[in-house]
Amino acid sequence: MNLRVVSSRAVNPRSLNPRTAAAVIAGKAARRAMRASGTGGTALPGLLAQRIDPAAAPNLARNLRRVILVTGTNGKTTTSSMLARILRQDRRQVLHNHSGSNLLRGVLASLIDSASPHGSLPQGRTAVFEADEAALPAIARAVISPDAPEPPVLLFTNLMRDQLDRYGEIEAVAQRWRASLETLPPGTSVIINADDPLLDPLARSAPGPVLRFGIEDAPSDAPDAEPLDAVWDPDSGRDFRYDRRFFAHLGHWRTDAGAARSAPAISASDISERPDRINFTLNLGHSAQPVELPAQGLYSVCNALAAAAAARALDIPPDTIARSLQLHQPVFGRQERIQAGDRSIRILLGKNPAGMNQALRTLQLPADRHHLLVLLNDGAADGEDVSWIWDTDWESQAPHVESLAIGGRRAADLALRLEYAGFPPPALPIHRDPADALSSALRALPPGAELVVLPTYTALLAIRSLLAANASAPAWWQPDGAPA
Repeated sequence: MNLRVVSSRAVNPRSLNPRTAAAVIAGKAARRAMRASGTGGTALPGLLAQRIDPAAAPNLARNLRRVILVTGTNGKTTTSSMLARILRQDRRQVLHNHSGSNLLRGVLASLIDSASPHGSLPQGRTAVFEADEAALPAIARAVISPDAPEPPVLLFTNLMRDQLDRYGEIEAVAQRWRASLETLPPGTSVIINADDPLLDPLARSAPGPVLRFGIEDAPSDAPDAEPLDAVWDPDSGRDFRYDRRFFAHLGHWRTDAGAARSAPAISASDISERPDRINFTLNLGHSAQPVELPAQGLYSVCNALAAAAAARALDIPPDTIARSLQLHQPVFGRQERIQAGDRSIRILLGKNPAGMNQALRTLQLPADRHHLLVLLNDGAADGEDVSWIWDTDWESQAPHVESLAIGGRRAADLALRLEYAGFPPPALPIHRDPADALSSALRALPPGAELVVLPTYTALLAIRSLLAANASAPAWWQPDGAPA
């Protein structure tokens, strides 16, 4: 094992900007107050600190040894959690926005958490920051310093349709990412998913080395009914064609204009799925490592590959990477299991067609039938446009439904969609409040049975708060209730 020792010496508090010190003190006080009241306060400390000192984030981040930004439509929370675990297994000191608060104020809040009472940040830490797709440029400007001891790393998991009312079309997000790359210091490593054709143009804007990851084979291809989020190449206008398509528009792609998937340096092969895990061979250049990942679904392999690629960019040994992946624990709401008395709850977050389709695939073994609670909200963090539920392949899930309960602010829209998909009628009453819907569904659940909950993001936060108060789950904002 690599026993690298990194200094944790803090900056002399007297040398720190007094305004930044005041911002940190205020942020820490806000955090204590919010948690004393039983809420996470994952963003408020950062928001308050920004009001006091707009330069608080760059002033604190200047002591980071290296910054890794993880962004993408799906998988960034799980990928950043996996990567943080790998780094810690390699004996590195890690700063991570584990709560998943991924706007600039959430990143600043995680910096404040790690700062001393004087407002100084220990030197020598590696930061793993999950970054919202739209917030990536602002976060990169705030936390990446050209004077850092080691160059930054940007990791892109995928680009898919999500929150069109907030992000716009996926081409607009891609343009924003390319513009951000052009502002980064030379030597910045860029890691992209080779199976996503929309990420391939990022390689041309990379200011440093490019490392690709991808799936070499899979047990099955994407069902024909599963929609593609991208149909043609924005550069040439030619349609994407596939030798293999794994899910959404990810696969072994090419176009008639000559563009094609590049062979990834980090890949997965020999993939086999089990009810509670997925096995694969992790190919890391000259090393092939068997991995038994305690997660389900092909998208979990994609997340593991992304984390492994970032770890290899940091020269972490292959055996450390493989061992760490096998220690993976579900991030809150992402294949998380919680015990509530004699009943169990499995939570699978779904907030866009591609993500929800992959969550559904994990529930469709031939003999599977599940008690489902589906929750649809339309808050700002969910996306106010819920038309995406009509592009989700609910029809494939209908034969696997034992009972159905629904809830959330847009429960009526959801009920109509699931009726068209052939689901059984939902249990009554239908609750707009997700926590009330969960309580009602648990009361109706047979003793010893499992309830599978499919929530959107704000619905997830509501039910996790209820479970933290009444079941075995830690609060979602605590380090042991979110990515470690």
